[in-house]
Amino acid sequence: MAGRPCAYSEDIARDICLRLMEGESLLAICADEAMPARSSVYLWLHGNSEFSDKYARAREVQATTFFDEVHEISDNTMLGEKRTIKADGAVEVVQSDMIEHRRLRVESRKWMAAKLAPRKYGDKLDVEHSGNLTVVVNKPA
Repeated sequence: MAGRPCAYSEDIARDICLRLMEGESLLAICADEAMPARSSVYLWLHGNSEFSDKYARAREVQATTFFDEVHEISDNTMLGEKRTIKADGAVEVVQSDMIEHRRLRVESRKWMAAKLAPRKYGDKLDVEHSGNLTVVVNKPA
């Protein structure tokens, strides 16, 4: 049985970036036995500026993937079952749209997109000043 890869490889680095762009987490990618441990990827990021640049670009694309997923999740029903146990022990099963779950998925993707690409997907702050401004100049003693 071969061990997990830990030496830097252009092919593995490319695969990591492609999977990130598709929306997969680094945690999930590194759980794959064919992929290096997260600690190896972090060492690559620290020691290889070319990989670090590719990784940063992959994360920016990942933000767009999350943004696109928000639209899909919002516009498509996700059916699921809710089970309720009654006082008499009977189980009531109701099939309906899992709106709470979809809302959580949307909110988490919006948050991730805003953190990964704040200029593109973050909240815009509109700072306006009205009123007086007093400037005090301190003279050296």
